Amino acid sequence: MSLRQYRPRARNRRMLSGAWAIVLNLLFGIAVVLQMAYPLIHGDALSTVTILTVYFGAAAMVIHANFAYGLRFSASLLFLTFTYSLAVEIIGSKTGWPFGTYHYDHSLGLAIAGVPLVVPFAWIMISYPILIVARRIGKGWVFLYGGGALMAWDLFLDPQMVSAHRWSWSFHGTSIPFEHEIPLSNAAGWLLAGMGIMALLHWALPKDRRKHGASLLLPNLFLEWLLFSGIVGNLFFFHRPGVALVGGLTFGIILLPYFFELRFGRPDTF
Repeated sequence: MSLRQYRPRARNRRMLSGAWAIVLNLLFGIAVVLQMAYPLIHGDALSTVTILTVYFGAAAMVIHANFAYGLRFSASLLFLTFTYSLAVEIIGSKTGWPFGTYHYDHSLGLAIAGVPLVVPFAWIMISYPILIVARRIGKGWVFLYGGGALMAWDLFLDPQMVSAHRWSWSFHGTSIPFEHEIPLSNAAGWLLAGMGIMALLHWALPKDRRKHGASLLLPNLFLEWLLFSGIVGNLFFFHRPGVALVGGLTFGIILLPYFFELRFGRPDTF
């Protein structure tokens, strides 16, 4: 008898309908298309695409959060993540703690105290779907599971941004495997900072979803896309199989229990 036979009938939530569904799908689609275009363009256009990808992705996640969990959730997500990440990045870029010594390039646009405005929105974009995963799988260890997932995602992000000269590192010591331009301290810093934002969001944000709100299909697809594009992009476009291996294994192993449980476990997520 197969494992599938034990799965109860799904109690699917009603998908968001109307104009907001179109807006959400459009924002998400634009973010994905921009990321697909990333390896094919160069120069100033590449900087613009980098920035717009984050803003469209963050907008999709915040609006989705509003229709899945409510206005209090989405507003708090936006405010807390922006404030926390900006403070961490200012401290990090000024002192070298907790990530190591790094410097942002001016090509990322408008900055606050030396930190490009787009950076906190990247935190918002990724923190929301990872919080969903961590709350479902992490149980009493949401902060640790979520922090590990954020660290794993950065194994894809940092090599891509460093190679495009969006920021640069200065260090003498151990680097991340196959990412020789990035210090191991960055992974430790992301784990620490990630645990902090996950603990804060888990404590502050409501845990119950709206009875008739958006399903979690969009953030789930977003995580799947980040994993897929990180592997495929590094293998076939950026020619960095080591990054595909390290990032793919780490991010994939962390996400695997979530998607396994969606397929065979509790049916109330979609």
